[in-house]
Amino acid sequence: MSENIPQTMRAISQDTLGGPEVLAEVQRPVPQPGPSEILVRVRATALNPTDWGHRRRPGLFLPPPPFVLGWDVSGEVVAVGIGVTLFQPGDEVFGMLPYPHGHGAAAEYVTGPTRAFARKPANLDHIQAAAIPLAALTAWQSLVDTANVQQGQRVLIHAAAGGVGHFAVQIAKSRGAYVIGTASSANHEFLHALGADEVIDYHAVDVHETVRDVDVILDPIDADHAIESMRSLRPQGVLVSLRALGAESLVSAAAERGVRAVLLLVEADHAGMTALAELAESGALRPAIAGTFPLADAAKAHALGETGRTAGKLVLTVD
Repeated sequence: MSENIPQTMRAISQDTLGGPEVLAEVQRPVPQPGPSEILVRVRATALNPTDWGHRRRPGLFLPPPPFVLGWDVSGEVVAVGIGVTLFQPGDEVFGMLPYPHGHGAAAEYVTGPTRAFARKPANLDHIQAAAIPLAALTAWQSLVDTANVQQGQRVLIHAAAGGVGHFAVQIAKSRGAYVIGTASSANHEFLHALGADEVIDYHAVDVHETVRDVDVILDPIDADHAIESMRSLRPQGVLVSLRALGAESLVSAAAERGVRAVLLLVEADHAGMTALAELAESGALRPAIAGTFPLADAAKAHALGETGRTAGKLVLTVD
């Protein structure tokens, strides 16, 4: 390891499951990159609902704590492992550590597979870049890789002002789709500014009754909600659910209705990250930053995120 890389680093860890108060700043050894891995000096890492889900509940893919959470990374490459050709020390990169077992981004340094990263768009700072990976990859893999959204199709995005949702609106628009989003009335202006053609207040109307004949639905809420959402699909339409619980009932209900329903779990993806970088560079993808916190204030960021009242992404900065 290079002599200018420290032996230890700050990280946000937890020894038990629970509320934001279980998070604490600790000292950990700086990891070394293995074959086909890079060591990244983290400049910013974003939070996602899966962070507080794993922090407080057992059985969500990870073994019991202690562990360091976080999957989103933006920073600089400081060392490379054997066989790495895509990057070299000094390159600015952003990406998503392999989900779920590659967690550890809430720290000053992190290692990850080279092809989990892409070059950071020059027009984004590290805060903006860190907001993109997990949420935007989820939207990309849902709408592009899975549903193959085409120009002129009607796309319904639930929770459209959230982390995944606000990226999904922009990605669907970049594909030429007609985009309908659901959100509380306070976020309608925000979503129209991102390109949504229609925004529906789910508090005021029954969306499943109001919206009909859509080609694709992205539903991050739960299986019961996704099953109700199928009423909005045209025959042979596609629904992508982001909630693992109830997947079997979802698929069964879809078969009865003559539509396709799938469960998506986001994957680390160099090609997807590169496509998102190109969208960001063109101005077609803009991350919305709901707030920033220093790494030491991770608990405060978690508490705010769990309110469910933020539009866009919360980001931890690592100085």
